[in-house]
Amino acid sequence: MAGVLSMGGVLGASGRVLLQSEARRASSGQAALRSRYDVLVVGGGHNGLVAAAYLQRGGLQTAVLERRHVLGGAAVTEELVPGFQFSRCSYLLSLFRPHIYKDLELKKHGLKVYMRNPHAFTPLLEEGVGGAPPRSLTLGSDLARNQQEIGKFSQKDAMVYGHFNSYLDKLASAVQPLLDAPPVDIIGLTSGSLRTRLTATKTLMPLLQCGLKLGKNIPDFYEIVTAPIMKILNRWFESEPLRATLATDAVIGAMTSPYNPGSGYVLLHHVMGELEKEKGSWGYVEGGMGGVSKALTSSARSHGAAVFTEKEVHQILVGTDGVARGVMLTDGTEIHSRVVLSNATPYLTFKKLTPQASLSPEFIKAIDQIDYTSPVTKINLAVDKLPNFLAAPTPDGRPGPHHQSSIHLNCESVELLETAYKECINGKYSSREAYADLVLDWVEQYAPGFKSSVVGRDILNPSDLERIFGLTGGNIFHGSMSLDQLYLARPLPCLSNYRTPIKGLYLCGSGCHPGGGVMGSSGWNAALAVLADLRSS
Repeated sequence: MAGVLSMGGVLGASGRVLLQSEARRASSGQAALRSRYDVLVVGGGHNGLVAAAYLQRGGLQTAVLERRHVLGGAAVTEELVPGFQFSRCSYLLSLFRPHIYKDLELKKHGLKVYMRNPHAFTPLLEEGVGGAPPRSLTLGSDLARNQQEIGKFSQKDAMVYGHFNSYLDKLASAVQPLLDAPPVDIIGLTSGSLRTRLTATKTLMPLLQCGLKLGKNIPDFYEIVTAPIMKILNRWFESEPLRATLATDAVIGAMTSPYNPGSGYVLLHHVMGELEKEKGSWGYVEGGMGGVSKALTSSARSHGAAVFTEKEVHQILVGTDGVARGVMLTDGTEIHSRVVLSNATPYLTFKKLTPQASLSPEFIKAIDQIDYTSPVTKINLAVDKLPNFLAAPTPDGRPGPHHQSSIHLNCESVELLETAYKECINGKYSSREAYADLVLDWVEQYAPGFKSSVVGRDILNPSDLERIFGLTGGNIFHGSMSLDQLYLARPLPCLSNYRTPIKGLYLCGSGCHPGGGVMGSSGWNAALAVLADLRSS
């Protein structure tokens, strides 16, 4: 049996020719590039594609310009080893907003998702008792089965686990109105004409809806957003494997520790999605995560949007009046438009693509302060057989339920997570190939024979993620999801409503509210801001 295995980890010591290009464009249905559009979207990530689809549906001639040969940004499928297709960067779907899924008819355009169940498997490195295999913790959608699994470590934890899930669900559900709307318009509420202030009051509605949904749970919401996740988990649970399994979702992709303030929000962010109307569920996309981007591209094109690959933007054109006028490609081609949306990170948008003379020194200094630190390394592996875990042996080579879950290795203790964090911030992490070897050595301890099954690998450390995907600092969220970079302050207080100091230039990527993950909300919200501004102009 052959397959692919995607692995991500904390960087801790412990742990072409013209004819080919033309052929690709012809086979992908790309139209000829024109010299003028109503809207240009810089970057073909999922948010850029969402924005393009809605703007084209709104009657604006829209074109997407993607630097790479493949669309989707971090949500791509690529053949890295001959015969093996990988979700090279992003690998799971849950956070994508249901109304966008429905509006853009993504099922009709080929998107098919398989539910991940069980969703977590944490094997332990220990000696089995009486000839039995080592213990493990498997969590899925069946509460009774979850309680049985947790009961191996603590009957008390087994009894309260369902209540904990209900607690998280109440908090996550209340956040939903905030995801599909821009943050409160503070400037509009506090300055300008009476008409402006009245219009701005509408932006309060999602916040009020959130508050009403929370009701008496407002203190709980405040705590999970601001507290270290361990403060909450220690109150609920006593068993270490359960606490560690839950804590990993509070640090994944973030340069933080389970003991740091704000890590609770990272966990909440990862459970606020839904799939097939099942809240908090995650799934695998048929054909890899590129299937999401392929469906979005098909939807956008069905409405008339033009989507191009291998069109790298060199600079955003800004007129002497301080208004965005289009873009210049790296080959010198100028394309003009009424509006430009950037799906790039705020740093790339304002430090690399926008003429610096068009921005104030104070603004540039603020951009420099945005946190893009990243602890993420993604390792994609091609294997010729499934791993056979000591804690859940499958000697016949057939897949077990745990093979389709997220497998937590070398993190069955919260202290292991904390140690890796401390080593990372102190610069004690391995070089690219050495780190991959270290990871495989650890997998080997849980699943002997695993290393010999590997037939190819692709290693993406933070610098690779930045170079290949344009993720500044290698941060998969387009900027830290820390408390100082959320909601009204994402990515900066002056940029929280997708508009920028350059009239006609907007941000639409994950660096905007509501943040990272394959969600689509940033693209949706940015498109609505553009349509509203054009209607009022």
